[in-house]
Amino acid sequence: MKILLVEDDREAATYLIQALDEVGHVTHHATDGETGYAMASGMDYDVMIIDRMLPRRDGLSIIESLRAEGDATPVLILSALGEVDDRVTGLRAGGDDYLTKPYAFSELLARVEVLARRSSPTEAQTVYQVGELTLERLSRKVERGGETILLQPREFRLLEYLMKHAGQVVTRTMLLENVWDYHFDPQTNVIDVHMSRLRGKIDKGYATPLLHTIRGAGYMIRA
Repeated sequence: MKILLVEDDREAATYLIQALDEVGHVTHHATDGETGYAMASGMDYDVMIIDRMLPRRDGLSIIESLRAEGDATPVLILSALGEVDDRVTGLRAGGDDYLTKPYAFSELLARVEVLARRSSPTEAQTVYQVGELTLERLSRKVERGGETILLQPREFRLLEYLMKHAGQVVTRTMLLENVWDYHFDPQTNVIDVHMSRLRGKIDKGYATPLLHTIRGAGYMIRA
């Protein structure tokens, strides 16, 4: 998922961004309230994580403005203020959840995932299938012919995107924007490397290849 983190503590933000990346999420980071509000207003996010006390503009002010504009993106408030009145104030300002500092990453991740599920109740498809290959989004389980395939978080996101567009040509630009969240070409072979690893895991040892390179266009997964 795509997450906006508005946090002025750079060390804490760096740790959190790295941890979220390791489980396959893309995080955009703002270090002050004004920048955070501009990013929240200018892009779509699945979840926002907003610190309460920020330079230039406080977190509750950001949330109140977004709600007034009709933005319903789920917001997890982070704060060192943990009294009952503090939490109530944060929730009444428009926050969907409130987590006090210091926190455990596992708890933050669980809360973020719950907020994301609540915000997309109409997204019914949780299982994708191409031939004998199946991917379960919620359990993050991948199987081919009844055999479990272990994927790294980025490989899982790559395969999920390909299977979501099964039978269609997926370009490098589409992959960079939707799997890596790059809106520019980094001029590296990152896609080729991951595609090679993915092909080795889902096609090696099977008679029928599923992942195809479409010369001059991109990639396609099809039975």
